[in-house]
Amino acid sequence: MSFPYTTLMVQGTTSDAGKSTIVAALCRLLWRKGIKVAPFKPQNMALNSAVTADGGEIGRAQALQAIAAGLAPHTDMNPVLLKPSSDIGAQIIIHGKVRAEMDARDYHQYKTIAMGAVLESHQRLRAQYDSVIVEGAGSPAEINLRDRDIANMGFAEAVDCPVILVADIDRGGVFAHLVGTLSCLSPSERHRIIGFVINRFRGDITLLEPGLDWLEQQTGKPVLAVLPYLHGLFLDAEDAVQPVQASRGAFRVVVPSLPRMSNHTDFDALRAHPDVDLHFVRQGEPIPPADLIILPGSKNTRADLAWLTAQGWPQQIARHLRYGGKVIGICGGFQMLGQQVHDPLGMEGLPGSSPALGLLAMETSMTAHKHLQQVTGTCAFDTAQGSVSGYEIHMGESVGAALAMPAFIIDGRPEGALSEDGQVLGTYLHGLFDTPTASSALLRWAGLHSEHAVDTSALREASLDRIADAAQPLLDALYVLGSEHLDDNP
Repeated sequence: MSFPYTTLMVQGTTSDAGKSTIVAALCRLLWRKGIKVAPFKPQNMALNSAVTADGGEIGRAQALQAIAAGLAPHTDMNPVLLKPSSDIGAQIIIHGKVRAEMDARDYHQYKTIAMGAVLESHQRLRAQYDSVIVEGAGSPAEINLRDRDIANMGFAEAVDCPVILVADIDRGGVFAHLVGTLSCLSPSERHRIIGFVINRFRGDITLLEPGLDWLEQQTGKPVLAVLPYLHGLFLDAEDAVQPVQASRGAFRVVVPSLPRMSNHTDFDALRAHPDVDLHFVRQGEPIPPADLIILPGSKNTRADLAWLTAQGWPQQIARHLRYGGKVIGICGGFQMLGQQVHDPLGMEGLPGSSPALGLLAMETSMTAHKHLQQVTGTCAFDTAQGSVSGYEIHMGESVGAALAMPAFIIDGRPEGALSEDGQVLGTYLHGLFDTPTASSALLRWAGLHSEHAVDTSALREASLDRIADAAQPLLDALYVLGSEHLDDNP
């Protein structure tokens, strides 16, 4: 049975209301039914990104939704990606490629051009798939952003699609969120919303039912589904660092929570490892003892280096190494391990140079060209068992004697660096720990000899199936609603 909506948009009353998860769930459910479905997010602002099969860059959440739909991620699924490099500026990525660095005011003017890219991508997806499930960004009730909006109702109005509105009951105030959001919309936008979804409910549903009845009477719109709070999901986060579970393992891994940390999904496999105790250390927090310190990726390496210095990390890392600990630097974290980081063109901020940590004999210069590729290879320090796969997303070029001793061999070429004493490892590869063989090899190098291996793909697939099963009532309600209003379905 075909799905009654060729394009359906999921918007939320707030950020993190569950839009990404619900889009992924609907994609998985429709894919199970044999319907060709594609995810779509017109505009995403996130520092977690993925490299696509066509050599571009999109938000990590859209890559997850593509997997849910049985597809390889493609740049048309997220035509506009904003990667913040400061509180007021961001790198603008259009159709997977860097277009410019802009502040918020300049980008607001640029949105009319960005909308053209959005509509092109949507049109291409509509030509290839039976249905496109669209994720909004933030909330449609952000009045200050309504002018030239391309992320929420501006897009829905442009393509004339219906919208479902999601609210997170776990935050509290769910009815105020829904009614308040409606009150901020124009009459045509309110008419476009076909129903509500209440997300992350736990408790006795009978106690909620009077509120559901009141909501439908007040708004004239149905509650399509009340979805449960699901614990223990393994899904790629769109941006915010997810809370780490209570300590389980004896092997402690510590990661500085950089202000411009990117692709923290690199650590998802470590979160799930039963022998690993993973800690993100935020500003002002004491730096705990560790077996392994990992410096993560960064969207602004020099600024995050300054933050590390202010927080006392160089002294702690030096002490950690004196006592035999290991250090890994990933992408921007790799650049921090060298002697200097240069940004002559001002690609990530003001032009200039910054002293780095001095742990590897190399220097890095930021360039206008961005490296984007998916890669496979082996661990140079464990060629027998350390096959690795991952992806590169970086704008710097590193040179120096340290690179003569690589950490990996990727497609026949040396990659990264390993210090002569074997204590410091740096690489541009993201997703290192997602490959069980590479994860085991890296943890063995760092001192953990474990019988356990985490298969992130299997965990992700199981979680996608869980959220799809939970969202089945929503799909059923959409079929009923679509059949009842087939004639006036946008």
